[in-house]
Amino acid sequence: MINHRGPEFKALLGRLQAGMKPYFGTSSDIAILSCAGTGGLEAAVVNTLSPGDRVLAVSIGAFGDRFAKIAEAYGATVDRVAAEWGLAAAPDEVRERLGGGDYKAVLLTHNETSTGVMNPIGDLAAAVHAAVPDALILVDTVSSLGAVPFEMDAWGIDVVATASQKAWMAAPGLAMVAASPRAWAAMETARMPRFYLDLRKHRDAIVDGETPWTPAIAVAFQVDEGIRLMNDEGMAGVFARHLACAASTQAGLEALGFELFAEPTHRSKTVTAAHIPDGLDWKAFNGDLKSRGLVVAGGQARLMGKVFRVGHLGSVTVEEIIDALSTLEAVSIAFGREVQPGAAVAAAERAAAEAALQPA
Repeated sequence: MINHRGPEFKALLGRLQAGMKPYFGTSSDIAILSCAGTGGLEAAVVNTLSPGDRVLAVSIGAFGDRFAKIAEAYGATVDRVAAEWGLAAAPDEVRERLGGGDYKAVLLTHNETSTGVMNPIGDLAAAVHAAVPDALILVDTVSSLGAVPFEMDAWGIDVVATASQKAWMAAPGLAMVAASPRAWAAMETARMPRFYLDLRKHRDAIVDGETPWTPAIAVAFQVDEGIRLMNDEGMAGVFARHLACAASTQAGLEALGFELFAEPTHRSKTVTAAHIPDGLDWKAFNGDLKSRGLVVAGGQARLMGKVFRVGHLGSVTVEEIIDALSTLEAVSIAFGREVQPGAAVAAAERAAAEAALQPA
């Protein structure tokens, strides 16, 4: 443990700032909040909006719905545009829905883990700017930032929130939030209640190399180590590895006869959702997976009991994905599913090789 008001933490905070800014795609300082990613989303809302502000929440799944609920809880007037689960948001639909209205902000989810869909944030941001130039754009990047390219400044994003436990390869406990000059200006007039999550306090504390409140120092050490590993691999290498892991996972699952949930053109690079086949005793199947050391996630909200999800972000490698697919194959065979032995691994290896030829 170190003194969070001392020189060691100041140096640590400086390394976190410098290491994360390229992945955010911003020159802005990043507030390090000791809370879950949901706390980062709450900070994005309460620091920029006032009760009664009209907000368009663009949802493609459970976490998009959560973002909207946060804004509603603090008194925003929330309109919703929701894509069918499994699909990405359509920029044209968002532009039409905004329709030159008096929207203060638009809420977007970059990667929806409940459905395995990754939104085209650059295109969606362009649609927002075209329809309502003054609207702030607040983006949930909890399960994407650090794993795939993101250009906060170039795309004109105003607030970006992520969290320590995903691509940053650390334990839960830190949310990282960056704000644009437009967002900082909005904070001076925003009237939603805030104290612990007041980003202005973090901005002021960063000048002295501190956080305003006692930080989760142990998790900060872990994020620092994650950034060191990412720097050793190189940003291009990190992105390419996630692309290969996603391609391997999706090809391998399909070779095992699992139907993927998300539309092909916007499948996530960090998590894949697949339908649970009719007639499969998922509880027993999943129990066998766990007994062999493989943990996958079930479905959320309306997809509970209908899909399972495989995460492939952070420190994951193609070799680990292939091991997971081998386990899924063995359990599938044990449950009498018609599976060609070795087909999943072969498909995963081919997909990884093809992904290596594609730009991240």
